[in-house]
Amino acid sequence: MSVYTTKQRTVLLDFLQNNPDEVFSADRIAESLRSEDISLSAIYRNLAALESEGKVQRVTKGGSRKVYYRFKAADECKEHIHLSCSKCGKTYHMPLPATNTLIDDVKKNTDFEIDRTETVLYGVCKACKK
Repeated sequence: MSVYTTKQRTVLLDFLQNNPDEVFSADRIAESLRSEDISLSAIYRNLAALESEGKVQRVTKGGSRKVYYRFKAADECKEHIHLSCSKCGKTYHMPLPATNTLIDDVKKNTDFEIDRTETVLYGVCKACKK
């Protein structure tokens, strides 16, 4: 199936690519792109398409039913496990040596392979602990 490259899709992809370490609700994306005149329904439609293409991951935060989206097709994201702060919502890359150690330890001790492109660990970041 071919993918149509509409203005809305291009603007949304540009926005997500410029913010690869953050999670956004569709409402927050719409607010950020208000000057681009993109409807909320177009944002939802494009997010669903990007999710089915494996470029966007739908996530929820603990204790909430609200849906957020994270761009996962960024080159800098592919090798890392993500760390997401439950307080401020910012997402960080786990340093690559720590990512590799965790993945290797889990595989060694459980014979289970972690998909690093799908893995997000939740906790509280350094700034929010202060």
